[in-house]
Amino acid sequence: MSENRCAVVAGHICLDVIPDLSASAREKWEALFRAGQLLKVGPVSFSTGGPVSNTGLSLHKLGIPTQLMGKVGDDLLGQAVREIVASFGPHLAEGMVVDEAADTSYTIIISPPGVDRIFLHCPGANDTFGAEDVRYEVVAKATLFHFGYPPLMKRMFESNGAQLMEILRRVKELGVTTSLDMALPDPTSAAGRADWSAVLYAVIPYVDIFLPSIDETLYMLRRQTYEELSRAAGGGSFLSLITPSLLSDLSRELLQLGAKIVGFKLGDRGLYVRTAHREAIEALGAARPSDSASWANKELWSPCFKVDVVGTTGAGDATIAGFLSALLRDMSPQDALTAAVAVGACNVEAADALSGVRPWEETWRRVECGWARHELCLDAPGWHFDDLYEIWVGPASP
Repeated sequence: MSENRCAVVAGHICLDVIPDLSASAREKWEALFRAGQLLKVGPVSFSTGGPVSNTGLSLHKLGIPTQLMGKVGDDLLGQAVREIVASFGPHLAEGMVVDEAADTSYTIIISPPGVDRIFLHCPGANDTFGAEDVRYEVVAKATLFHFGYPPLMKRMFESNGAQLMEILRRVKELGVTTSLDMALPDPTSAAGRADWSAVLYAVIPYVDIFLPSIDETLYMLRRQTYEELSRAAGGGSFLSLITPSLLSDLSRELLQLGAKIVGFKLGDRGLYVRTAHREAIEALGAARPSDSASWANKELWSPCFKVDVVGTTGAGDATIAGFLSALLRDMSPQDALTAAVAVGACNVEAADALSGVRPWEETWRRVECGWARHELCLDAPGWHFDDLYEIWVGPASP
């Protein structure tokens, strides 16, 4: 790894409460929220959640020197969050802001086998997080600054993202590479009603690396398409309906807004990444790759690795950690894509967001030993399969 390459991860953090539903039959699950029902479940596990924990601690486990910046209340849940974070390394809890006037955020995760997750979420102190809560003197010493889940943080989306834009603008002025992840808001909430197109148009010029999921991106930039696909999928997942041309169109718009690397998380269909021209890559900031030409004008899509899935909590955050870890190790874009889906695959081998994430050397050893990937067939003009890297290459690549 290149010397002194380190990361700061800021934004949303909460306490995850995860009941063990592995023994619950699907029929029981379907009756779970009926009035008067009592269902026997397994033990409960507690872990920290949100990108500050999931992405930040995954980077830490992958060997990247990392600082965390989140906000909690001065209560028992906040104490639990700080103790869990500190268990990975005492210094990791030092960046937590404690707000005596706020409650700590928590999420109850309902994740039975074979059923998509449901989250019962209280935003708590995350709603009061603002530009003043970032320790810029610490960020100035970092190579990369990653911010996650602004849709779950009230001040981040108010006034068309003015506070979020201020944070990213100040970080860019320090010469630090910026990275941003999103979350899908409750459509009936204030976040769901926010003008996300206006927010993205305001903040993306200050974002070097944008790594949302495809459903988040469609919700924010193509609401009509999002609703049409949701209806076509019967209200369930529409990932199988996503076409390469749609990904190309969305990524092109985001690159034109100023992002230099755009990635869309596609669940069990893997990860799509597209990069800007060489001059933009060279302006990436402190985390820019040494071989900017090899990162320029790339359009890549990697399928997932095959694993026995135990839970999907934090899978997207782990995928981001894998990608950023490879970038900070100055690897090729193809290897960064592979690292991303590899870390994401390790993540889903455990019920919580962090237990499945392995050290970098162990993760990469699995890749080098011929870890099999799921089949991904793309019958689209200009796309071809790269047998060496086992990923698809799109028409935007030279």
